[in-house]
Amino acid sequence: METKIWPQATAGREQNQVIKEAAALLRDQQVVAFPTETVYGLGADATSEEAVQRIFEAKGRPADNPLIVHVGERSQVEELVTHIPEVAKQLMDKFWPGPLTLVLPSNHQAARNVTAGLNTVAIRMPDDPIALALLKESGLPLAAPSANRSGRPSPTEADHVYQDLQGRIAGIVDGGPTGIGVESTVVDCAAEIPIILRPGGVTKEDIEPLVPDVIIDPALADQPGEQPKSPGMKYTHYAPEAPLWLIEGDDVFFREQLESMKEEGQRVAVIASQELAGQLNHEPVTVCGSRAQLTEVAGGLYRALRHYKKSEAEVILCESFPEYGVGAAIMNRLRKAATQKIKQY
Repeated sequence: METKIWPQATAGREQNQVIKEAAALLRDQQVVAFPTETVYGLGADATSEEAVQRIFEAKGRPADNPLIVHVGERSQVEELVTHIPEVAKQLMDKFWPGPLTLVLPSNHQAARNVTAGLNTVAIRMPDDPIALALLKESGLPLAAPSANRSGRPSPTEADHVYQDLQGRIAGIVDGGPTGIGVESTVVDCAAEIPIILRPGGVTKEDIEPLVPDVIIDPALADQPGEQPKSPGMKYTHYAPEAPLWLIEGDDVFFREQLESMKEEGQRVAVIASQELAGQLNHEPVTVCGSRAQLTEVAGGLYRALRHYKKSEAEVILCESFPEYGVGAAIMNRLRKAATQKIKQY
């Protein structure tokens, strides 16, 4: 399959033509990658099992891993669920459009392979002009997981999508680098007490003033044998080409681990904050942002994870980050990506 790539359009007539062409492919049951404010999504008609199956085939994704449905209008939510709980309405009012996905009771209008056979469906409204225009033009709710091969770091640039999926999908809409850089927060609103199933761009601290009793699901750790209710709960994700070792400790501990591996003759690459990078007498180092600005780290994380190839490093050492705010999402992704975790006791 030849993958059509629409270069980044500035605005106006040129962008409208891109949207029309991409929407036509989606209505024709094809798969098209497009930007959102979090990462690039891989879209297909969420009501068509045949179209959604093409997502799974392109990504190599396990069939029991549910997909998130993207909508451009609140009215589309009502077409996919039995009812909208009051807490979900409050969260929509506050955070939509935006990086918040809500798990709601499904009326089974979404294709069975979208929900992985569950009685719930995950839905969000993205905060990106291209995504919203594409949703409106297509007239479809779009199932849209991240536009990468399953297990790889999520794409924050159109070129990342091309690297993973060229020849596997119908098209890629280039909208430039994404903003937030980590996927949406997922909140289960079908549960008696709202549960954060995946941390993301909307933090627990953001949600608590509105929903004080919201909790983080203890099952965020891998649960072999259990069916995930949300993407990112069960399988290894976000892994770079070389093994990633996550160093959970202070800067001195990180430097000790790095020097020890270098003394053993290993080719070591590093992903670090600019604060730690300034302390290291080592190359190569990829800086993903500042500890003082965790949103900056989130925005640069997947780009950093994609930076090194197997030929360049035998192992990648990555520092850990504070787990408040978006730091919870950063550490969730890093633990999923890590081959090994080394903790300071």
